[in-house]
Amino acid sequence: MKTIIIIDGGPRKNFNTAAILQQFAEGAASVSSEINVKTVRLYALDYKGCMSCMACKLKGRASNVCKFKDALTPVLDDIACADGLVLGSPIYFGDVTGQMRTFLERLAFPWLSYNDYSLTAPKRMPVLLVETMNGTPERNNSQGYGSMEYCLSAALGEPDRLIAYNTYQVKNYDRYELAGFSEEAKRQWRDAHWQEDLQKAYDAGKLMAERILKEE
Repeated sequence: MKTIIIIDGGPRKNFNTAAILQQFAEGAASVSSEINVKTVRLYALDYKGCMSCMACKLKGRASNVCKFKDALTPVLDDIACADGLVLGSPIYFGDVTGQMRTFLERLAFPWLSYNDYSLTAPKRMPVLLVETMNGTPERNNSQGYGSMEYCLSAALGEPDRLIAYNTYQVKNYDRYELAGFSEEAKRQWRDAHWQEDLQKAYDAGKLMAERILKEE
């Protein structure tokens, strides 16, 4: 059995990021019963960022998996043994959510050697980075996964990327102080692109699953 871990860094269980990741999961699962897809919602977990305990750097006991124990521990252990990884987050203030950034600290810091500054994960695997955002292709301030993307690339392999632009912020714009946005324009974009975004996610799931099985 091959396992793909999906990390959902969005706060809402049934909105843009969750919908994209669900389609990825369905695409991956459609390839073979040998593909196990596990989704983890970071907002459902009680955890902290890197505690600077340096336990992962102890001489003779160095580890490339975080040693601090909390609700994130089993997730990091699962990723260490996984065959594929998907990270998904809405973009807030040009960056991934705080929960995603905190998770990435815990994931990547143990990979970093302060002897030679190499980055080594327990195993390399295909990675997909998902962003959902209010911005458009022509107008957005997203830094995406920022410097962490370099860590992911060096330790796991060059990631693929899926971006859903100009997503709905709320279901009913009349209820909120959002006059700077045209709901009609949002709706037109969504009608033209949202199903395509979902299909891209489904296809990305199939592609990762097929790649994993091919590399057996």
